[in-house]
Amino acid sequence: MNPAPIPEPVRTPVPSVGRAPADHWRRFRRLMLLMTIVAIGTAGFAIWQMRIAGVPFHLHFVIAMGGGIVITLLLAGVLMGLAFVSNRSGHDEQVSISDD
Repeated sequence: MNPAPIPEPVRTPVPSVGRAPADHWRRFRRLMLLMTIVAIGTAGFAIWQMRIAGVPFHLHFVIAMGGGIVITLLLAGVLMGLAFVSNRSGHDEQVSISDD
């Protein structure tokens, strides 16, 4: 009977120390611009598909559906982007060092 293989230790990502904080925020803004374009495109596509399906439209319906899609995708992008900024700028490493 063979023993179970020993898993490799998890490598922690090395923060990009050489980069200025402005670089991290520039990447965050670029991600948010991309997410805004994707969110508006997705909302437009959903409205277009529902119009093709013959769903009766009212102004409030379009505003609620489009706004819900856009806000949900932008919130997901903000949370994901802030996690990336925190990791890349070294803030996560500072917290784990102070906990030890």
